[in-house]
Amino acid sequence: MGKRLWPVCRRYGVILLGAAVYALAFSWCYGPNQIGFGGVTGLAQIFHYLLPALPVGAVVMVLNVPLFLLGWRLLGGGVLAGSLVAMACSSLFIDILDALVTFPPMEPMLAAVVGGAVLGTGLGLVFAQGATTGGTDLMARLLKLRLGWLPVGKLLMGLDLVVILAVGAVFRSLLSALYGLVALTISTGVIDRILYGIDRAKVAYIISAAPEEITRAIVRELERGVTVLEGRGAWSGTEKQVLLCAFKQRQIVELKALVKSIDPAAFLIVTDAHEVLGDGFREYGKDEV
Repeated sequence: MGKRLWPVCRRYGVILLGAAVYALAFSWCYGPNQIGFGGVTGLAQIFHYLLPALPVGAVVMVLNVPLFLLGWRLLGGGVLAGSLVAMACSSLFIDILDALVTFPPMEPMLAAVVGGAVLGTGLGLVFAQGATTGGTDLMARLLKLRLGWLPVGKLLMGLDLVVILAVGAVFRSLLSALYGLVALTISTGVIDRILYGIDRAKVAYIISAAPEEITRAIVRELERGVTVLEGRGAWSGTEKQVLLCAFKQRQIVELKALVKSIDPAAFLIVTDAHEVLGDGFREYGKDEV
């Protein structure tokens, strides 16, 4: 019983931590400096600006109701349960922080940089548990079902961009929107680093006159697997073997040196891999984004 309960407690513990970090980013950096915030929280920021008596967190909860109803069937109760907890707690934490602490304004660019990093950390923790904080975060999770090839951070950026521009228009401040874009760019990068890893993977395609020797060297020295593809030169018509190898970004210098030491004339193509799942890399989680 305890073994089955621990993963659930751990998941919701991380979600609560992410929600608290999210609330801290808004109350510490965004709110006091009128920096444009994306998503439903950004819309709540607009309502609060026009009607100061409306608490930001309470407005976020109300605006999220139709989105959660929309996502219930598509994402299932398991995902939405975590998202409900994250949304409710982050909204509650925002209102509690605003009631207990008055954060002084800081230099706007510093607020944008720090706020973006802190916000991205909070959202990354929540997303890593297969949940969202609602709003455009939930919309990004829904779009991910159709646009699986796009990173979540990029989806979120597109959705939040519209709201940030709206916040800047309501505040009648171009700087508010521009600082919001700076913070959004930073938070997007942090989210993707948390979700997909700091050490991005690479894929190499190698065409050489010594494929067997290069394969043995990669397996032995880099401890990476190699897949042999059969190819044919379009101009010469010559049959060739194309070596396919996925490896960590930190190994790129070693791989290039190894290939060129064996065959200086080898044709080498190195590309970015969005993510690599399997032996030697990370494992797949059914609720991941």
